[in-house]
Amino acid sequence: MDYIARALEPFIKDMASQFKVLLVTGARQVGKTTMLKKCLGNEYEYVVLDDINELEQAQQDPALFFKSHGLPVLIDEVQLAPGLFRQIKLIVDSSEKKGLVCLTGSQTFRLVQNAGESLAGRICIIDMTGLSLRELHGVEFPDPFVPTEQYIQNRSLKIARYGDIWQRIHRGSMPELADKNIKWEQFYRSYIRTYINRDIRDLIKASSAAAFNKFLISTAARTGELYNAGAIANDIGVSLKTVQEWTAMLEGSGIVRLISPFERNITKRAIKTPKVYFMDTGLVCSLVGWTNPTVAQNGAMSGQLFETFVVSEILKSHLNAGKDCSNIYFYRDHNMNGIDLVINENSVLHPVEIKKTSRPQPEMAKAFGQLESIPDHTVGHGCVLCLADKKRELSENVSALPIEFI
Repeated sequence: MDYIARALEPFIKDMASQFKVLLVTGARQVGKTTMLKKCLGNEYEYVVLDDINELEQAQQDPALFFKSHGLPVLIDEVQLAPGLFRQIKLIVDSSEKKGLVCLTGSQTFRLVQNAGESLAGRICIIDMTGLSLRELHGVEFPDPFVPTEQYIQNRSLKIARYGDIWQRIHRGSMPELADKNIKWEQFYRSYIRTYINRDIRDLIKASSAAAFNKFLISTAARTGELYNAGAIANDIGVSLKTVQEWTAMLEGSGIVRLISPFERNITKRAIKTPKVYFMDTGLVCSLVGWTNPTVAQNGAMSGQLFETFVVSEILKSHLNAGKDCSNIYFYRDHNMNGIDLVINENSVLHPVEIKKTSRPQPEMAKAFGQLESIPDHTVGHGCVLCLADKKRELSENVSALPIEFI
């Protein structure tokens, strides 16, 4: 299968010219190493710590490890040898050159901590996800999704029809599955087993592996919902603290994203219940046992699944532009008025509603007006993202957009 160009490539090249160290994190199998090899070219020596000999040297004698490898160097699975970070600091502090070391890993929760302690100010940390619809269809449009009138106008010039969207929702976003010859069921079965056995095996007791698998399934069944750790704990028979710790692992591994409710008061925002979204809907389908797209489309969770897919695509558009997604929220008030997403751009709030319908109606945006009562902010152009075949206006300040506009 031919290489699929990744939207992060220009940002990677730019950051390699500005920082001494790059750390590209993300879930297992999203294509980190493949992209970096393609993007950075042949000037980087490639070292993978899955090689037992390389790993042993990296763990036992980091100084000798770097004497054995030239600079610049690309080190894969660096979470296996956290002791390298201190040695990397010594190396980069002795040189003014940029882009000396590039690292990848799939345990973000550990990597960021080690990098922050050892390489503050020297390292650029970049989150990578699975393939976006833009990447799959070769759409070269770098702007993050924010439904301003200018964005919509610019995006309309770069539209590609996506075809059977439920096929894509079910298939998922892992680059390997872009090859139609790869068996979906076997891929995800192996993916889940590898994730448990390699990424988190040293963080949970061996006896907890079966419970962790149940936790994955229970959480997947709640994608797109308010995160309820207590309900998950009751489902699988573990403590609330355990579920919270395991959720942090999922988030740190790039498997899920937690989106906070919008609150003008940051302290209140931090203590209120977030929503949980899986970043790969194919993984959700595998975990809950939907073996084909028709089951996913017609099941009781189809609305949640569609919302999860759309939210993940919006998040990808921001991450692929080098943004951190910290300006993306959802909204819910005491009267249960809700808005799926609110994108805050310089104190202008852009509401986004997500509907699994081909016939959007103005009342689908009725909650948007609730944002007008939020002080020190204005309400910008909003949208209803849906399965319509073309853009239409629902009101003066709200557009109905096909998901091709993401």
